[in-house]
Amino acid sequence: MTHPVTPRRALISVSDKSGLVEFATRLIACGVEILSTGGTAQALRDAGIAVKDVSEHTAFPEIMAGRVKTLHPKIHGGILGRRGTDDAVMHEHDIAPIDLVIVNLYPFRETIDKPGVTLEEAVENIDIGGPALVRAAAKNYESVGVVVSPADYPEVITAIERGAFDLELRQRLMAKAFDHTADYDRAIANHFTPRFGAQADGFPQHYHADYQLHSVLRYGENPHQQAAFYTSRKAAGATLATAKQIQGKELSYNNLADADAALQTVLRFPEHPACIIVKHANPCGAALGDNILAAYDAAHRCDSTSAFGGIIAFNRGLDGATAREIISRQFVEVLLAPAYDDEALQVLAQKPNIRVLEIKSDGHLAQEWQLTSIHGGLLVQEWDSGIINSENLKTVSAREPAPEELHDLLFAWKIAKTVKSNAIVLAKNRATIGIGAGQTSRVFASQIAVLKAQNEGLDTHGSVLASDAFFPFRDGVDAAAAAGVRAIIQPGGSVRDEEVITAANEHGIAMIFTGMRHFRH
Repeated sequence: MTHPVTPRRALISVSDKSGLVEFATRLIACGVEILSTGGTAQALRDAGIAVKDVSEHTAFPEIMAGRVKTLHPKIHGGILGRRGTDDAVMHEHDIAPIDLVIVNLYPFRETIDKPGVTLEEAVENIDIGGPALVRAAAKNYESVGVVVSPADYPEVITAIERGAFDLELRQRLMAKAFDHTADYDRAIANHFTPRFGAQADGFPQHYHADYQLHSVLRYGENPHQQAAFYTSRKAAGATLATAKQIQGKELSYNNLADADAALQTVLRFPEHPACIIVKHANPCGAALGDNILAAYDAAHRCDSTSAFGGIIAFNRGLDGATAREIISRQFVEVLLAPAYDDEALQVLAQKPNIRVLEIKSDGHLAQEWQLTSIHGGLLVQEWDSGIINSENLKTVSAREPAPEELHDLLFAWKIAKTVKSNAIVLAKNRATIGIGAGQTSRVFASQIAVLKAQNEGLDTHGSVLASDAFFPFRDGVDAAAAAGVRAIIQPGGSVRDEEVITAANEHGIAMIFTGMRHFRH
């Protein structure tokens, strides 16, 4: 049994007035009396729609500059009254039933997003009566409909006109209403808690994630896993949440994960044209160049085998010549760049399945919390935004690195921080030549980096090496020396640092300590 409701009286109070006049006009045509307040009532009257003020309905005026207007027994009793069970009480107190509540709330998010918003402005845009109305109507969904989004007006009014405003629809609207008020309260809590709330070592007692559904994905990491993409409401700058997809198939779960790794890496080099190629969330090639074609050429040369089917990101606009070179050399899943010229778009259109993303080019990474789910919980940490420059470095070896070696060391260090641990990066001439990623042994990571370079025919002699964490033994340094590495950058901090430094000196390797680790699990 669907238990359809035929509304006789509706309360309308909305901040978002889109679609309101048509909706209210059709309600009137269905014989529904409309109660309203303030700006909503005025907007309806201006459109020639008959409205009864809430103050007339309650015989009690709006007070306190509108802070108190719907908080009255004749309003909440009309909404919450259980039809049949509470009829006698409603009759005794002259409470007329309200069968439909159309409410959306004060624009709190829009207010706090304004530059220079004051505490008073934020507080005054906290809706009190609206959430109370929504929650009351949602609680009494068996008899009352609640609408919190203009997107639902067409379905609701069509159902009312057909006499089919049934229980299933009201239940869906109820669930949406509670989600709406929970989201609203979450925004308020997230705004005020960092400023005034009780913190535990800088963290709130309750973590309120603030994300909205962007898209449902075909599947997750594997076809048997469901997945979706949620974006942060605060997403700004160069993020996938703000990216524009110009062409190509829908982005998959793995595409998004890899594209994010590529984007985070390429944006660390604003001073030079840069190209990063990512496969399975790890850079497999990265380079700087005088232009993006030179950068791509060097990045691809690092590991052309792994680059096949990878994600390619640039920090400069993509031109036609580079686009032609890419599609002539390899299969690519996703391209990311801040812009594409007309020739590049014409070239890429020949491969319509390539996902082409235009990334906002302000060069800033969003610095919200990094979230990682585990069974039964959530790990929360700051993103690894630690930066090292030449002033922070400590040379611990007998030999100082030459200027060109130092440039390559800093380049390799920035790449290493986005390679899965244990991470080893070999670089020469501002380009990676070998990457050892995700190994349980650091010496094996070093050996893999060398093997990759040799497999591509790249000369490791005269290269530099970056390690995301300290060398626990000298064997990693010995392996690097055997490959011709001339300088190493690493955090230091091992109980065997002296042994490691001694090995570097024996091989004539310049070694720098950063004092900062970059594990990436």
